[in-house]
Amino acid sequence: MPALAELHLHLDGSLRPSTVAELAARFGREVPADLLFHAGMGLTEALSRFAFTLSLLQHPPEVRRVASEICEDAREVTALEVRFAPQLHQGASPEAIVDAALEGLAGRAGLILCGLYGEDPAILEHHVELASTRPGVVAIDLAGGPAPAQAFRLSDYARAFTRARDLGLGRTVHASEGRPPEEIRIAIEQLHAQRIGHGTTLLDDRAVVDLVLERGVTIEACPTSNVHTGIFRDVSAHPLPRWLELGVQACVNADNTLLSDVNTATEYERASRIPGMTPALFARAIAHGHAARFPAR
Repeated sequence: MPALAELHLHLDGSLRPSTVAELAARFGREVPADLLFHAGMGLTEALSRFAFTLSLLQHPPEVRRVASEICEDAREVTALEVRFAPQLHQGASPEAIVDAALEGLAGRAGLILCGLYGEDPAILEHHVELASTRPGVVAIDLAGGPAPAQAFRLSDYARAFTRARDLGLGRTVHASEGRPPEEIRIAIEQLHAQRIGHGTTLLDDRAVVDLVLERGVTIEACPTSNVHTGIFRDVSAHPLPRWLELGVQACVNADNTLLSDVNTATEYERASRIPGMTPALFARAIAHGHAARFPAR
């Protein structure tokens, strides 16, 4: 396996199992028997699993440790980015939490700061200003998923993303994760997204495919995760080879190594066996991942 890129990896979903056990014992918590994802569980249930891992990562020392361990474990990865939502780690200020993550990464990976669907856009706007003085932060993201009761829509985060663009920060958005491809259009046209997380319904709208091709947007494919959230019955149903055949700049990512019980090398190996995937297409996916890495500022 050649050197790999991993651009879509959530810190709070990628702890070592041994670290989970150790921290749970330290904080007097019991590790849930159903902590890991399983096929078809759905996005809402999957997102609920983060409540436990986040309970172990409320303070800077634990954030620093897990960030470092992710880098240590990504031996086959030469282009690594790690993302998280510092506002969910409430044992210190967002600044201290971000600094702890950067200390753990120690220049071995870029850091992406996530706002969350439904949150006040001011939170993501604050992330942008925080990132402006920290070159190790390479991008912002909007993570999670929309829900009917949320007060804010995808377009309401445009101000934060426009400011990020003006500062030279990278922009990626979780969009069309089993939802209509119109989210991809909004993310590109209004949020200036350079990359799209998941984007599973891309082929449902040829005009959106054309927009992705025209703008050179990279799709961060996460096949195993998409099986867990019930979008595809198994990895073999993922449209990654079709995207690549059309010229879409798509790459392969593990999303959450702990919760999906997968590492980057295994995710690439699974992607290589999707029907229609040829050696040439697989090589493109690897190359796209390296090319789409957000540069340090």
